[in-house]
Amino acid sequence: MDTLSGTVERVTYFNPENGYSVVKITPDSPVQPGAAARDGTVAVVGTMTELNPGESVRFTGQWFDDPRYGRQFRAETVTPLLPTNAEGIVNYLSSGIVKGIGRRTAEKIVKHFGADTLTILDTHPERLYDVPGLRASLAAKLAAAWAENQTARQAMIFLQSYGVGSRMAARIFRHYGAETIARVREDPYTLADEVFGIGFVRADAIARSMGLAPDAHARLRAGLLYTLNQLANEGHTCAPRGLLIQTAGDLLKVENPARLSAVLDAQIAAGNLISDKLPRGEFIYLPLYFYAERGAAQRLRALAGTSSQLMRAAADAGGPALVERVAHESQVALTAQQRDAVLAALTNKVSVLTGGPGTGKTTALRTVISALNALKATFALASPTGRAAKRLSESTGCPASTIHRLLGYKPGEGFLRDESSPLEVDVVVVDEASMLDLLLFYSLLKALRPQTHLLLVGDVDQLPSVGAGSVLQDIIASGAAHVTRLKTIFRQGEHSHIVLNAHRINQGEMPLMDNQSADFFFFGEDDPQKAADLVVDIVVNRLPQRFGYDPFDDVQVIAPMYRGPAGVTALNQALQAALNGGRRVAEKRLGGQLFRVGDKIMQTRNDYEKDVFNGDIGRVRAFNFDDGELEAIIDGRLVTYDFTEAEALMLAYCISTHRSQGSEYPAVVIPLLTQHYMMLQRNLLYTAITRAKRTVVLVGSRRAVYLAVNNNQVAERHGGLLPRLHSELGQP
Repeated sequence: MDTLSGTVERVTYFNPENGYSVVKITPDSPVQPGAAARDGTVAVVGTMTELNPGESVRFTGQWFDDPRYGRQFRAETVTPLLPTNAEGIVNYLSSGIVKGIGRRTAEKIVKHFGADTLTILDTHPERLYDVPGLRASLAAKLAAAWAENQTARQAMIFLQSYGVGSRMAARIFRHYGAETIARVREDPYTLADEVFGIGFVRADAIARSMGLAPDAHARLRAGLLYTLNQLANEGHTCAPRGLLIQTAGDLLKVENPARLSAVLDAQIAAGNLISDKLPRGEFIYLPLYFYAERGAAQRLRALAGTSSQLMRAAADAGGPALVERVAHESQVALTAQQRDAVLAALTNKVSVLTGGPGTGKTTALRTVISALNALKATFALASPTGRAAKRLSESTGCPASTIHRLLGYKPGEGFLRDESSPLEVDVVVVDEASMLDLLLFYSLLKALRPQTHLLLVGDVDQLPSVGAGSVLQDIIASGAAHVTRLKTIFRQGEHSHIVLNAHRINQGEMPLMDNQSADFFFFGEDDPQKAADLVVDIVVNRLPQRFGYDPFDDVQVIAPMYRGPAGVTALNQALQAALNGGRRVAEKRLGGQLFRVGDKIMQTRNDYEKDVFNGDIGRVRAFNFDDGELEAIIDGRLVTYDFTEAEALMLAYCISTHRSQGSEYPAVVIPLLTQHYMMLQRNLLYTAITRAKRTVVLVGSRRAVYLAVNNNQVAERHGGLLPRLHSELGQP
């Protein structure tokens, strides 16, 4: 093994999923002839924690010759060092180790003390008062904070000795405090279990650098949990035992299935995992999903099997006659299917209303609300996401919220509404129910009184939920609910092809791509890079010139995959450069992404403290480098993010189809290429097209469209809700 140390100049590439990085460093000492570039930097590649420019690092590994990029250093171990140069000390001080030191404050301190900064802070912190431009009150605060952070610095040094970058080390210390060293030494895999953003891959790298064997019990235990969580991220609530052992073995590179099986049995015996017999064999669950699945089946069946005052009131009001009367008063002509859906919501405790775009789901729902008002019944409207809730409110004229807000979710406390404090309403309506995952659905069911009605509204042919489970599909298939599927298409203008093509795709027919309509266009291009360039041109120039669309506010690019020239990641970078790259503005690289003032961004998870939700889109307003904060405008409000919270944000010039669920945009641009073959599915293309209100543009190859339309093999999700509902119903 060779050793190489130096200062990180720039991070050329970082993959947050697996840690693979390409960094350029300025070496501390001369390197082999031909290894350094003209600017004196050396390329280092390998799997490592995310590094920041200015950090001092020691690598061990080997030199090799890349046929394309020349001589590089392949790192096997990465050890961040306490910095010795000015830039490294600035980065270290502003990494979050001491609250209150942002980058500008750190620069003032280092400018005054230079390379002796850390030594002076350790031995003579009172000299902070000598720093020009540093307020006395802040100097006192920083001196006290530095003195109190001796434990933090020891923990940082300990973690950095095992390859943990300064920002991640600061996050770990914030979680464990004075217990950091003891907890990590005892079992480094607890980092993956307990510290947000660490994950198994990073914890495993730390554990391996500490000398844990590849088949150590702690590693296999954590690896099984990691595998089940990865499968949950793919939509599975459980896994067949054999699949779990095989997948875990592949992930961990452990070739002894008997060893994994023995650890699995120990975890089942300890109650950390649960084994259950389903009709198709033995399945392994994380306890969270097992109890949610079993509880959801029991509660849904119990709910469907009880009567209610609303059912009696609807019968007394004439049932079908009531529906006809409220429809007439609202000047709405209902189809027989719509009348059935409205009546079912009043006379069945659990009902489902599904159908494609333009089939009248909203009209039926408005009539349900009119009937409830006529019966003086109370109701609540909710959706899984904030943007879907906003659309629901706009379409019905009634207040609507996210399910989390309806249930009174509070960070750290969970849901305030449950069986001990249920919702005091007669009917709960959930729109965009195809997005319902198992855990959220179970929490909702726990908050329903036995007499409350539940109406699920959604398009079952769209993509399933991002979270684990197939709730809407399983309920429809189980027979536990009254199901109405609307088929008559209403919303279809003479020259409109969006709705027409959506239904053609859903029926396995090729969409009309002759560019003869006013709202559906196809641009053929087989080359991925040329297709990406065409997407940028369409967003930046063609759509604004043809229809007057604002490229930021009115146009959304939706891509099937993240990788490749026409994937989410590359298109975000290209569109950022085209729309927001031609002027000098403040910028900051956070979590592997470069954010600039003016960027279009998306919130990727619900944050009830900030009142922002998964799918909310906004713009970067400013950076506060002193306090380490990013300011954004989301739905007209100023929202402030600490730099460490920026992992909840992503560039949103281009988003994945899954992230578009529950939203609508005036214009949608969809790159579709044969390189996306892994994601070319009918429901994915159908979902992307139905996000557009006025204009759809497909860019790519006709063969890719053909492959997507003809691939109706929706990936199977392992789960037990359907057989459990059948069991509750007494079915085999």
